[in-house]
Amino acid sequence: MSMRIGVVISSTRSTRIGDKVAAWVAQQAPEGVEAQLVDLREVDLPFMDEPAKPAMGDYVHETTKAWGEMVSGFDAMIFVVAEYNGGYTAQLKNAVDTLFAEWNDLPIGVVGYGYGGAARAVAALEPVLATVKAVRVPGPGLLIGQHLSPEGEFLQAAPADEMRALFEAVRAQAPALV
Repeated sequence: MSMRIGVVISSTRSTRIGDKVAAWVAQQAPEGVEAQLVDLREVDLPFMDEPAKPAMGDYVHETTKAWGEMVSGFDAMIFVVAEYNGGYTAQLKNAVDTLFAEWNDLPIGVVGYGYGGAARAVAALEPVLATVKAVRVPGPGLLIGQHLSPEGEFLQAAPADEMRALFEAVRAQAPALV
C-alpha cells in the first residue's frame, strides 16, 4: 500500500528557497511513499478567519474546508521549516491554527533549514504540534553553507540518508499503515 505524505513549503516569500528545499526533501521519499508538495503560498489561507474555534470543526469558509480536506487526504506530512527572526513563518502557524481535529494523531516530520538549521523555529513549533495532538517526528536541520547553498542548491554533504530515515520514521507512526 502506498503512503501519501504532504511536504509543506512554509515560506511564501518571493525570494524563498523553501520550494527548492521541499522538492529535494520529496525526492528522498522511499519506494512506497508518494510525496506531494503543498505550497502554503498557493493554499493562501486567510488569517484566522473562521467564526468558531477550530476545535469545534464547524468550518464555514471554503478555504478552510479545502485546507481541511487536503490535510485529511494525507497519511502524514513533513513540514519544511524556514527560520525568520528565530521563529517559523506566520503562514505555517496560521495553517496549523486554522484546523484542529485534522492534526490529531497525524505524523508530522519536521525539517528545518537555514544558517542554524532552523533549530529555534523547529523548537518553537514543538508545543504547537503537541497542542493540536499531532505526532511530531524530528528530522534533520539543513545548514546553509554545509548542506545547501544560500540559493538553495544542495551540496555533496546534504543528508539524504537522514531524510530517508525521516520518511521511514514518519511511515512507522502512521496508524492506518502500521
